[in-house]
Amino acid sequence: MNNASLSLRLGLGVTLMGAALVLLLACLAVFALDHELDSRARKDLTRKMLQVEHNLRVDLRNEDLGTRAHPLLDLVMGHDNLSLSVLAIDGRHPHLLSLGPALESRMGELRTGNRLAFHAWRDSSGNQLLTATRLMRLRDDTPVKVMMTFDRADDNALLQAYLRSTLFALPILLLLIGAGAWWLMQRGLKPLRHFRRIAGQVSAQDLQHRLPASGLPLELAELARSINVMLDRLDQGVSQLSQFSDDLAHELRTPLGNLMGKAQVTLARERDNANYREVLEDSIEELTRLNRIINDMLFLAQVSQPQAQIALKPMALADETARVVELFAFSAELKEVELRVQGWGTAMADRLMFQRALSNLLSNAIRHCPKGTAVELHIERLGGEVRLSVENQGPGIAAEHLPRLFERFYRVGSGRSRLEGGTGLGLAIVKSIMHLHGGRVEVSSTPSGPSRFTLVFPGE
Repeated sequence: MNNASLSLRLGLGVTLMGAALVLLLACLAVFALDHELDSRARKDLTRKMLQVEHNLRVDLRNEDLGTRAHPLLDLVMGHDNLSLSVLAIDGRHPHLLSLGPALESRMGELRTGNRLAFHAWRDSSGNQLLTATRLMRLRDDTPVKVMMTFDRADDNALLQAYLRSTLFALPILLLLIGAGAWWLMQRGLKPLRHFRRIAGQVSAQDLQHRLPASGLPLELAELARSINVMLDRLDQGVSQLSQFSDDLAHELRTPLGNLMGKAQVTLARERDNANYREVLEDSIEELTRLNRIINDMLFLAQVSQPQAQIALKPMALADETARVVELFAFSAELKEVELRVQGWGTAMADRLMFQRALSNLLSNAIRHCPKGTAVELHIERLGGEVRLSVENQGPGIAAEHLPRLFERFYRVGSGRSRLEGGTGLGLAIVKSIMHLHGGRVEVSSTPSGPSRFTLVFPGE
């Protein structure tokens, strides 16, 4: 059953539920029919007993019970299932009147009072009977016990006939319910079979297929939209991975090609120690760049994991910014660039990661800042956020490049970062660090400058 198809399991479930409901309705119908027949029998007996009471009180005396019983005979005549017994309880002149089919005497067993009472019982043959009893008085005020009995054989025959017809119709109803449930399941699960065909066509090389969300039930429409969103993310992720692989191969090919070319040229003929030393120094420079790329890639892989977590603590941004600025003071002095820090604010951050993100922004700012100008670092609280901006007065960035600045290995100018010693991963690292902090990084620039990069931390 665990491996059965969904349509089979749902069909069987609906069939079993339908069978249970049909059985329940049949039982309720039998109970209701029996209750209605019993109620009708009691009403008929009540009406007859009122007529008997009227005839006894108006027409009959004690001595008339055996000779003038025709007023009572008219009440039971033509009713084969109705019997009447009247017993005078005057000890001096006891009389007993019995009309209708012969019944076993139950006078001594059934209680009789001033109020009408009903007694359901069975005779020795198992026939179900209903008897109404009551104390009444004759015309001469003689007390009598009146017992009118209704034979419910016809009612039982009607119930038995209904049960037989129900049991005969039940298998047919179950077959109809099962067939209807199977047809409904097949029709209802048709979109899932279409989903299966689409899923079978999706592969890492072909992620263009999408599920139609129109004309579907609400639940399946939501499922189709969720799957389409998932396929969009997968398509985007695979495209980014493919682009990243191409970019990484390109980035690694250049220094490796330089190393191999220099080594081959150097070994092509005998050289002096000075030439060998120069080649080794150039090789160390290329190997250092390769090492930076690999370290940056490892860091990005670490902080990009969904389960990556860091311990965030309250941190005074002005103090940490001053420490990072102090580390770049010498580089700024060589470039004749002034570093200015303004503002104050506190944010929840990891100190080492904050320093790395700010170092990447500050390094880029100094690299592109003209001589004799300043790099402005400004800290402020705006709304519920704390913002740290790094602005330089160098050449700006065209608007078409801004959305892609934080992609891995993306460069505004071809080879610009590589010639200046960059790996093309600095801004991607900044974005990943800020994402890990629950914040973001923003950029604003115009082609003529200035350019401003802003680290945005959520409020405490």
